[in-house]
Amino acid sequence: MTTKASTTKKRSRAKVTAKKEVNGKKSSVLQIQNLPLGKIKTDPEQPRKTFNKNALQQLSESIEEHGVLQPITVRQLNAHYIIVMGERRYRASKLAGKKTIPSIVRTYENNDVLEVQIIENLQRQDVEPTEEAESIAYLSEKYTPTEIAKRLGRTDNFIRQRLKLAGLIEGFKHFVRIGKMTISLGVGVALFEPEEQQMMLETMGEDFNAHQINRMIKDQTYDLEKASFDVTDKKLVPKAGSCLECPFNAANQGNLFGEGKMVCTKSACFETKKNKSFLNLIKKSKKENILLIPEIRQYWADDENNQLIISQLEKNGLKVYLLDDVEIIEEPIKPTIEAIKIEYQHYDYSEDELKAELKEAIQNYEEELKNYNSATDNGFVNGIVFHPETYQNKEVFVKVIEKSKDEVTDYSAPLANRKMADCTPEEQIVKINEREIRKKHIENNKQFEEVVQMIRETKYIETKKTLSTDEMVAFSISLFENNVDYMSQQKYFSKFLGDTSKMTKVEMVENFKKKFKKEIFHKLIRYKITKQVHFGESNHVNNLTNISFYNAMQGYYKSKIDGIEKEYAEKRNKREARLKERITVLEKKIKELND
Repeated sequence: MTTKASTTKKRSRAKVTAKKEVNGKKSSVLQIQNLPLGKIKTDPEQPRKTFNKNALQQLSESIEEHGVLQPITVRQLNAHYIIVMGERRYRASKLAGKKTIPSIVRTYENNDVLEVQIIENLQRQDVEPTEEAESIAYLSEKYTPTEIAKRLGRTDNFIRQRLKLAGLIEGFKHFVRIGKMTISLGVGVALFEPEEQQMMLETMGEDFNAHQINRMIKDQTYDLEKASFDVTDKKLVPKAGSCLECPFNAANQGNLFGEGKMVCTKSACFETKKNKSFLNLIKKSKKENILLIPEIRQYWADDENNQLIISQLEKNGLKVYLLDDVEIIEEPIKPTIEAIKIEYQHYDYSEDELKAELKEAIQNYEEELKNYNSATDNGFVNGIVFHPETYQNKEVFVKVIEKSKDEVTDYSAPLANRKMADCTPEEQIVKINEREIRKKHIENNKQFEEVVQMIRETKYIETKKTLSTDEMVAFSISLFENNVDYMSQQKYFSKFLGDTSKMTKVEMVENFKKKFKKEIFHKLIRYKITKQVHFGESNHVNNLTNISFYNAMQGYYKSKIDGIEKEYAEKRNKREARLKERITVLEKKIKELND
């Protein structure tokens, strides 16, 4: 008699045949065999390299209880079998202590094997991004991105981004694999050549720093929408052609920086076009007799980069005028209610208040437009103002400011204005030190601007937490430095601050924080409240700030305010009574004349 268990055992050893349908038609017979695990080997060319240990353990427990529910696919090589699809099931079966595994043996050409493995892997949900990128890069040698997208059920943009990610050097791929680096940031780094990526990696150091990498990407990419040259111009640099069709334009590499965002990722080409456009600007200035004004103040003229611009203008035979040397009239932009709403978006303004702001802005615009239209009648000539770094420029009207003979017209002090070669060694040391101090100042300015801009791009203003002590200190110091005059500082706050003459700025902040109390914060706020009121035509019945101040003070000095109000009311009543008497007399005279 044959038992159920023995029947099952015999069946497991036998070859099971099955029919596979392709496009509704029966294909060749697929044989499912229980092959010994010892005769099966993994494929060293298999594109998948990583396996989640926890997920693998869970699968092994399932196999131990239920067996392998889906056979793996293998190809025969001599006396062994090589896995084509199903390495994860194979590994889990070994963990579960299985001796055999259900398998389908198929015949492939070598190239077909890898392609099948790649497509099978890419259709999984847990593909490691860098492996996915390398696999798609392999397929791109045979298929277009659109064809790959169709095969995998992905978007064209997804495929293009993964193709970019494949260009990451191994050092950065490691950070993507361990989850420290986002895919989008990895794609941003992959925009650069391997040598540039290596420099970025070495600059960052051992610890991954996303903010630093973002800053390096920002420093080496260029927003084409803000370019100083026409991005559609094919003749500016003929070999490069138009930016619109350029492969180094991020808009042509997938949605890397935002939908349709044009960003140049080839710095050398961008700089070449930028410099060429500047030379064209100089030619236009000379040919059409247009004053070319760099956006440089005399205070900044000694900066090394600004000196290069000034020197370049002088070498081209142009007389250099800085912003301090001229008056400029720009074409005004007509205000709109949309622009007003953006400008006052952080204020709780009603529609009527916004309309009032718009009305005032339009009045200012009309006055500015009148000046702009009459500029040539008032001695202004055509000019172009340009930024000394980006070369972005705009057409304006310019008038050179007349200066007296006694007025200094040099860009800087005599020593700073002399060339290094014309200075004594002692003077050269002075110049070098001054330039270094200035350089540090400029770097600190840029660093601070970058931090502020970064914070402004977050939702800090909408934070609902109670103000921290540091925030109150920052606000208090801002009030103290910008709203309290020297005499009032000594009168109201000298005891609190101590002797500041011997402190650095940093020490003053620390001292302020150390001695800080909410009473000081309140004191500064109250000082500010008393100083921000408006006089002249503004008073406590026609100005919002004044009305709010007047109402607030009622809680402290109601009786005194009432006394002042009573005094003014008495004066007003007496005056009105006299006026009434005078008017009565005048009306009587009028009546007598008419009789």
